[in-house]
Amino acid sequence: MPSAPPTPSARRDRVLPLDGLRTVAIAFVVLYHLHVPGFGSGFVGVNVFFVLSGYLITGLLISEHRKSGRIRLGRFWVRRLLRLYPTLLAVVVVGMALWWLIGDYQGSTMSALGAAGVALSYTGNIARSFFGESQGVFSPMWSLSMEEQFYLVWPPLLVLLLALAAGRRVIVSVLAALVVGSVVASGFLFDAPSGGATPDIYFSPVLNVAPLLLGCLLAVVLDSERGKALLRGRAGSAATWIGLAGVVGSLAVIGSGWQQQVTTFTMMLPGVAVASALLIGGLVSRPSWPARMLSLSPVAWFGRALSYPLYLWHVVFIALLEPIVPGALGKVAVIAAAVVTAWLSHRFVERPALRLKDKLESPKGETPVSTGESARESELSRA
Repeated sequence: MPSAPPTPSARRDRVLPLDGLRTVAIAFVVLYHLHVPGFGSGFVGVNVFFVLSGYLITGLLISEHRKSGRIRLGRFWVRRLLRLYPTLLAVVVVGMALWWLIGDYQGSTMSALGAAGVALSYTGNIARSFFGESQGVFSPMWSLSMEEQFYLVWPPLLVLLLALAAGRRVIVSVLAALVVGSVVASGFLFDAPSGGATPDIYFSPVLNVAPLLLGCLLAVVLDSERGKALLRGRAGSAATWIGLAGVVGSLAVIGSGWQQQVTTFTMMLPGVAVASALLIGGLVSRPSWPARMLSLSPVAWFGRALSYPLYLWHVVFIALLEPIVPGALGKVAVIAAAVVTAWLSHRFVERPALRLKDKLESPKGETPVSTGESARESELSRA
């Protein structure tokens, strides 16, 4: 079957609507942490990022296997570390230096050294889920921990399934079973926390894995000609609009007490992940008005360049500025300072690190990694 012509939003193998979707997702997260009315469901933006990461990572792995017949796990893990660690390290160093000012943010239970160690070892979710520890301004890094732990398990499992010549249906069935199992287990293990805290199951690397798995499942489905053909048609348009309605509409449906309700973790959270997968599947498959809006240069650039550093930096500025400049003006000051710092971080930390990564990966005389692979790899950065 001949492939459909590329959508207008594709540029050098990047799917620009996905960059724009990052902008929407990071806006949800920042506005939630700033307690802006109407953004009381904090997991919506994080879920979008989880599904995106699962989709992009799995697509990258499948593409490598198709081209070379193998998946180099060591190379994959090193690329992830080189891509994400420089900014993480910069934020941790600054956060430790300012700990005397911001170390008690939201009742942090850890010292500066302890919080930094947890952040840099990608164990923030375990510290919260199993030990009840709070990292203060480093708390958002729990989601990075979720992803990095997932990517220690899923790629080897995918390699095993491919080595056993498991068909696409088998892989889809395995992923679907894991999604259902994690959601059912969340329902059984849910324990409503006191004081409006978030339940431990939300930070569990096992119980909150459904969004990442759904992203992986989407990538496997879209790797088939049948899946591609389905979403190139009217089903793709329907997926885009249903997914968009589900993601945005969830903000209105989910109240501020979402942490206290078991249905949040057995219905709403998985539902947002399903909506995110539908939206992503539609955006990458068929031109649409939402795809065009998300592909606008400023929107796509912001998500591509700033969503990851902004995710790491914005809580530091909330802790620094909100006590000094309260109210709406303080929120504006936080956003402005965090965005500027995110840009500086992207310009002077991320970009040099990426150039160094490319040099290290391209021995003398070899052609550097292809533009398409570089583009896809850069899409893996998240907020």
